[in-house]
Amino acid sequence: MTGAVRIAALLILVTALCAQAVREVLRERRARGVRRRVESLLAMPVPRPGKPVDARKAPFPEAGGRWVTGAKHWAVPLVAALAGWALLGAIGGLGAGALAACGAPWRRARRRPAEPSGGEMAVRHLPLAADLLAACASAGAGPGEAAEAVGRSLGGPLGERLTRTAAELRLGGEPAEVWRRFGAIPGAEGLARCMERAGSSGAPAAEAVARHAAGLRAGRARTAAARARRAQVLISAPVGLCFLPAFLAVGVAPVVIGLAAGLMDR
Repeated sequence: MTGAVRIAALLILVTALCAQAVREVLRERRARGVRRRVESLLAMPVPRPGKPVDARKAPFPEAGGRWVTGAKHWAVPLVAALAGWALLGAIGGLGAGALAACGAPWRRARRRPAEPSGGEMAVRHLPLAADLLAACASAGAGPGEAAEAVGRSLGGPLGERLTRTAAELRLGGEPAEVWRRFGAIPGAEGLARCMERAGSSGAPAAEAVARHAAGLRAGRARTAAARARRAQVLISAPVGLCFLPAFLAVGVAPVVIGLAAGLMDR
């Protein structure tokens, strides 16, 4: 009877793994179909989630990556099922595999990096937006026209704010108030002042906006360097703890043993 139960549990496990494989393949095929339709509409490659676009490569990744990802997803339930089978028998293996399969999505969700918020994305794209605004100003565009052109081309939270600012200016909004609201974005106060001054007095804004963009990039570089130095300081403690046992075994233990041997000889 035990052999029949084990065979039945093995068949259930194999069936579950095959069903998971079929589901992954169908989901990938649907995703590929959606990407293909989007690429035909946009005339540009659309990356898979988590992968950057590389125009020199084919728009679709190699098929091996899909199977490697699927193998990573199935490895934990399969190993748990085999370990439970070896240690606890068929019922234990089936239960361990089921628990591991249920916990795998939760584990992947915890390991998945958090998506940046709209404010973080706006701050991240602010130097690029400033460069584009400076280029538009150099071409002779006014603040409202430059904001609309950059907002439509940039997209995202910052592009929406620029498009909204251009729409408010086009509808007769007070430039000082409109640009003050745009300046509420962290780091955009100087850029908003430059654009508001150019709109109210007609002063050229290209040079001032370009200087502001350079300042934003320099500030980001300083912030990144400070974070790297902080990470270096934080990582020194775990590295020191890793070397501590070797130091005690090689440097301290022989001295203590020698002193103890000398005291015992007396």
